[in-house]
Amino acid sequence: MAGTKAVVVDASVAVKWFVEEPGSDSANRLLDDYVEERIDVHSTQQLPFEVLNALRYNPEFGLEKLQTAAKALDALGLALHPLQGDYAERTLVNAVNHGVTVYDSGYVSLGEELGLTVYTADEKLIKKVGSKTLFHISRYGIAASTNS
Repeated sequence: MAGTKAVVVDASVAVKWFVEEPGSDSANRLLDDYVEERIDVHSTQQLPFEVLNALRYNPEFGLEKLQTAAKALDALGLALHPLQGDYAERTLVNAVNHGVTVYDSGYVSLGEELGLTVYTADEKLIKKVGSKTLFHISRYGIAASTNS
């Protein structure tokens, strides 16, 4: 979607597309904006693995619901980025410098690489990283979500 605004989401946001929990309203607004082509959504290639793993351990999700969620994630056609080149280097540096997992650093670093706002539901990550481009999903529509 050339010229469309874009954001990065982490797995904690994408899980809220499947499970009703605090922040789901904001996460679903973001998803609706994506489906309606008002924004592009970028993430790391590990996002489907993390989302499906989180759902796997939710007692409401058996095999059939997991398979449905996997198909739904795939059908969304999110822009998923592989860990390589400068992005990989930045991810490792940020992980070590901020004391976070490489997984979490991947989302933050992708936002930095692309110059986009990153949304998460992980308050601990926000506190550790303190980035000017990392926001809690509850701020979607309020924060600097107009990056392109």
